[in-house]
Amino acid sequence: MKIGFIGTGVMGQSMAGHLLKAGHELYVHNRTKSKADGLVSEGAIWCEKVTDVAKQCDLIFTIIGLPQDVEEVYLSEEGLINQSKKGTILVDMTTSTPDLAKRIYEAGVQKELQCLDAPVTGGDVGAKNGTLTIMVGGDQQTFNEILPILELMGKTIVYMGAAGSGQHTKMANQIAIAGAAIGMVESLAYSKAAGLDLETVLKAITSGSAASWQLSHMAPRIIQDDFNPGFFIKHFIKDMRIASNESKDMDIELPGLDLVLSLYEECQKRQLEDLGTQALYKLYEKK
Repeated sequence: MKIGFIGTGVMGQSMAGHLLKAGHELYVHNRTKSKADGLVSEGAIWCEKVTDVAKQCDLIFTIIGLPQDVEEVYLSEEGLINQSKKGTILVDMTTSTPDLAKRIYEAGVQKELQCLDAPVTGGDVGAKNGTLTIMVGGDQQTFNEILPILELMGKTIVYMGAAGSGQHTKMANQIAIAGAAIGMVESLAYSKAAGLDLETVLKAITSGSAASWQLSHMAPRIIQDDFNPGFFIKHFIKDMRIASNESKDMDIELPGLDLVLSLYEECQKRQLEDLGTQALYKLYEKK
């Protein structure tokens, strides 16, 4: 199958790699060409423009940075909606806004395209191992059609409902992560101040009721002084702002989310935005 993949960064490169290894003819595009070099060296076909991907492929995945980037790639004159062949399936795996997902779906219907919003969670490790969780909104028939392809990239793949439902589910996920992240870093900060050995603390608390993905996967990185991004702080800030705006639109208050967002915005002020989300811990380090 001719598959396009737009966005070959930290997550996309590994995700696209699984499609290539499965034997699909893969066409790739990224704003920074060098980030696709590894895939090209393994047999992927480089495309200079989004339109080149659109003209070649029957199924196209995107995982790019910000909602405005998604809007440009999908809804501009040279974007996927206007340039793709009739019947093409377009799957946006970026964490974006539910409203934009609905607009893309509706624009796709007018052009006889099938559009899904399918954001993911699981970080760089999940992308590399093909164990991502994928939350999908759009037509269920389209979801069923591409499920075998999604299974190359993810382990838990859930159909959530109409267009925009995947993005709403991702917001619920990010809200939960926000609470887990602050709990994880404050637990380590407390343990260090108490003079405890952090690795031993993790052995003690990760098998009980405090267990979480953040403690198991991100806390060890902090202990090893590894703040490289599995997921950028700047992208998490973007996600939390979307969740905060959506909650306000639904007239619900989420003070925990607002607190964690403010802390990550402080990280941004300290120019930590290109580090991984575990770098929240740096706010708690004594000077």
